Amino acid sequence: MKYDNIIRAVFQKRMNRFVAEVELEGQMETVHVKNTGRCKELLIPGCEVWLTAPGTPGRKTRYDLTTVRKENGILFNIDSQAPNQVVKEWLAREDYDAVIPEYTYGSSRIDFYMEHGAEKYLMEVKGCTLEIDGVGYFPDAPTERGVKHIRELIRAKEEGYHAMLAFVIQMDGVTEVRANAATHPAFGEAMDDARKAGVEVLFLRCHVEPDSLVIIGSGLC
Repeated sequence: MKYDNIIRAVFQKRMNRFVAEVELEGQMETVHVKNTGRCKELLIPGCEVWLTAPGTPGRKTRYDLTTVRKENGILFNIDSQAPNQVVKEWLAREDYDAVIPEYTYGSSRIDFYMEHGAEKYLMEVKGCTLEIDGVGYFPDAPTERGVKHIRELIRAKEEGYHAMLAFVIQMDGVTEVRANAATHPAFGEAMDDARKAGVEVLFLRCHVEPDSLVIIGSGLC
């Protein structure tokens, strides 16, 4: 996926989950943060960030903050909508007969339903933006919704679906994502149960540029 326009800025502070202040061309600008996670190891005063202007009428802020350069020099895409977009592009290149986004299963909306011949697949997508010593972790904040989705995947596996939990790694150089059980123990337990039940855990490696995010490889846990 590629952003139509991009501009560099310097991060100043985060006012709340949705809004931050940046320095843009010598002026202070209030921008929308496209990630409600903590991102505390990324959004540090003085760090380099990139913004895009969607041009949506009636917005309170002109710009979205989408990309951050961590102090180790690595670019991180923190757009929470980007993982599903890049996975949709990636699935279109795979050998499926049908790909349906936002598929209702049980009491949840699973990100993708796919078919290949008589085989049926369900895939839930999670974006990873937390990196510690070269390893990705998810989540960076508790997510009851994420636990619920994993439980639905376990049930789908029991009912004969191919069930997949896909982590989009929104940074270069990381090939593995582990459950951040210290932050959310229930998510770690759900991940363990999913593996035991035969749910496939898929790592989607990405290349990040200020104006783009692309999947460059995949691997199974």
